[in-house]
Amino acid sequence: MSLKSEGLQCLQIYQYYPKLKVSRGSSIHVACAAKRKNAQISFHDTASQRDAKTPPRAVRAVPMQLLAVAKAGTPPVEQMAGDYASKLERYCKFQETLLRPNPKNSKNPIDQKQAEGERLVKALSPRDYLVMVDERGREVSSLALADIVARAGDQGVGALVFAIGGPHGHGPQVRERADDTIRLSKMVLNHQIARLVLLEQLYRAWTILRGEPYHH
Repeated sequence: MSLKSEGLQCLQIYQYYPKLKVSRGSSIHVACAAKRKNAQISFHDTASQRDAKTPPRAVRAVPMQLLAVAKAGTPPVEQMAGDYASKLERYCKFQETLLRPNPKNSKNPIDQKQAEGERLVKALSPRDYLVMVDERGREVSSLALADIVARAGDQGVGALVFAIGGPHGHGPQVRERADDTIRLSKMVLNHQIARLVLLEQLYRAWTILRGEPYHH
């Protein structure tokens, strides 16, 4: 029996008979010991990678803006949003703009998205790099979001803009204008929660780029 098959047998034995004692020096004992040793090595390697701090990066700070099609939140939400906005201003010029949902008071969801999209695109400058936040976008980690911030500085864009759509999503103008599309979660988030999550992650991105201890 090969070591690989013995290791598999070992795992099966311990899965169904966890209290079974195997004599030291037997083939199964040796295979299990090897498996445990490899598992420990893999665990420590993973732990070392996790504990390793991300080194600071030299990043050109470009203006950042969050455009959200949403009404103002409750006082606690607005206080938290303001706190993260103030923290972001330590690293770059930052502005959050809330655009009124359904500006034409239409009952048609398609018309609502159209009107909201028009207003959002008008708030952009030609040199702005637009990241659309959408449930069908690509998933990004905190480190990947930090890379987006860093690349915007490297490319010398006018501003790095993140857009959160209205209750029915983004209009076609925004989708066509977007330079990148990301999602915050596989789950659908309330707009106020999405704002806070994105603001916190943008702050975290800067702490990653500066090598600060906020991100673990």
